[in-house]
Order: sequence, then C-alpha cells, then structure tokens
Amino acid sequence: MTEQTKPVALNCPNCGGAVMSDRSSCEFCRSRLKTVGCPSCLGLMFLGAEFCSNCGKKAAAAVIIEEKAAGDCPRCRKPLQLLEIDAVTIRECGRCGGFWSATETFEGLCSNSEQQASVLGFIGSDAHPHAHPATISYVPCPDCGELMNRSNFARSSGVIIDICKQHGVWFDADELPKIIAFINKGGLSRQREKEKIALEDERRKLRDDQRRMAAIERRAGVAKNDDEFENSRFGRVISFLFDV
Repeated sequence: MTEQTKPVALNCPNCGGAVMSDRSSCEFCRSRLKTVGCPSCLGLMFLGAEFCSNCGKKAAAAVIIEEKAAGDCPRCRKPLQLLEIDAVTIRECGRCGGFWSATETFEGLCSNSEQQASVLGFIGSDAHPHAHPATISYVPCPDCGELMNRSNFARSSGVIIDICKQHGVWFDADELPKIIAFINKGGLSRQREKEKIALEDERRKLRDDQRRMAAIERRAGVAKNDDEFENSRFGRVISFLFDV
C-alpha cells in the first residue's frame, strides 16, 4: 500500500468519527482500524470504507475478521490478519504485503472474475514498500510449519509461488496481482488446453502401447499382467499435470 510521511484525518468506517490515518483503533467506538491505499488514486483510506474520501471511487468491500489463530507470516514471522474481501477470505501480512490463501479459496479465485476484481481493488497496483526481495528460499506453511514447495504457477506464468499441498498457497507482495493478470490475459486457459491435448496424447500412446504389447504376447503365447506397465505410464501423466 502507499506509504505517506504525514498522517491525514479520515473517517472511521464504523462510527464516522474523525481519526488520524496512523491510528490502529477508533478513539470513539474503539473498533479496530487498518489503513490501506486507494487502488485508484493511491490516497489513504481505512479498510471497510465504502468510498475513498480523496477521489470518491467505490472501494472493495473488505473487513478484518478477529481471529487469533491466523498463523504467522512465512517471511516476517509476524501475525497474519484474516481479511474478508467481498466473498474472498484471505490472510495478509500487514508488514510485507504477502497473502496466504487456502487451496479451495485460491481455486475459486482463479475461476471467478468478480472475485479477481475485488482482490485487485483491495491490493492496488503500487509496489509494497516493504516487499521481500525475490530470492530462492523455502518458507514454512503458516498452518503446519512444514517447508513449502516452490512452483511456477500454471507451469508457464513465470510467477513462482509457495505451496503447501495440505493447506494452501503463499504469495509474496505483487505475486497475486501478477497471477490475476496472467489469468485475465488467457494464460491459464491456454495452459489448461495444452495440458488437455497432452493428456489425450498420453492416453493415445498408452492405448497404442497396450495393443502392441498384447499382440507381442499373443504371438509369444504368453499372457502377462500389464498392471505394472500401465501404472508406469499413468505415473508419467500425473507427473506432467501436477509438476511432481
């Protein structure tokens, strides 16, 4: 989010009272406050405000969900904040701007353009001032603490994300907007089509190989169990699809 040197007066989204932008709670109603940047004008606003007080643009509906067990940031080791951005529940590190998403949430985000627009509206387009530099390192899952695998999203996006197969996906600052941009440009659809064609090709090769093996066995008068052969081919298909 945009960083400004001087705090400005904003209105609490809960009670409407005037509160300085550097405050973490409202002095009138005591509700928790989080300052974010408007994605349109980059001016400061409180999370939960319906409109930006600077430019008047409508903001993404986002609120902080009070939950103590949100885990720690894999990069900063600081507590994550659980946010609800329209229909998307996601965790954010307020320091480095990284996001943690459950697997099911991320799958829904990849296929829902309205959710993508809401998340982009919340994040904005400006670079996070405390984003971690791009380095090759393995970080722990906020839920189980196990080191996560690094993977090129959709095998062709060029965005390397951290994945816990049991719990979810970690995005360093600026990675989630890049992934959404990749999806909006048709990158994910094209990759899925390529994988579909490749899978059909593998299936065709499997059928051809099985027919050849059956013909050889008939000529040799030997009936063999071909489970091991079929499983080997199937394993290569799974490896191709899921990059394991």
